[in-house]
Amino acid sequence: MRLLFATLRLRVVDHAGFTTSSSSSSSPVIIAFWHNRICAVTLTFLRKYPRTRRGVMVLTSPSRDGEILAQVMAAFRMGSVRGSSSRRGGEALLALTAKLRQGFDIAITPDGPRGPKYCLHPGLIFLARSTGAQILPIHARFSRALRLKSWDGFRIPVPFSRVEVTIGPYESVAEEQDAFERARLESILKNEAD
Repeated sequence: MRLLFATLRLRVVDHAGFTTSSSSSSSPVIIAFWHNRICAVTLTFLRKYPRTRRGVMVLTSPSRDGEILAQVMAAFRMGSVRGSSSRRGGEALLALTAKLRQGFDIAITPDGPRGPKYCLHPGLIFLARSTGAQILPIHARFSRALRLKSWDGFRIPVPFSRVEVTIGPYESVAEEQDAFERARLESILKNEAD
């Protein structure tokens, strides 16, 4: 992956100012992006994540695939919290809440680990509302990418291709409006889904 990443041309448009050094003193955030964009967000983390921030904890599935992803994230200096909407969800929410309170940013794929693709599960909204953390939506496009035959059409950028990442403005979740907030955030994330 490091060899592949070294060949990629990355362009980041940061509407939140997250990648600037002035963001280092801000509160922890929940970074949200679709499951099939993991490669693009990992590349962006390696090149643009402010080193003055505490670090990122990634929510990964408790499955065997999740263990592989957790080991890959550890190799890229990211921690992991194991859990999903279907297994160990309550434990994962408690662990993510604790990590936010310790000052870590949290990375979540709200349609993972099994989809449906581009469907926002309620955990993201619950976590944001219960902790008061803002959501940082991330969109990514590839000039050329392999599309795997998985439930999400997972994208792997082709060597020497371009990766364009857009970091959206911070989003806050309103109290007691789960259905509205879920639809609103799903719409924001779908802005550049395909």
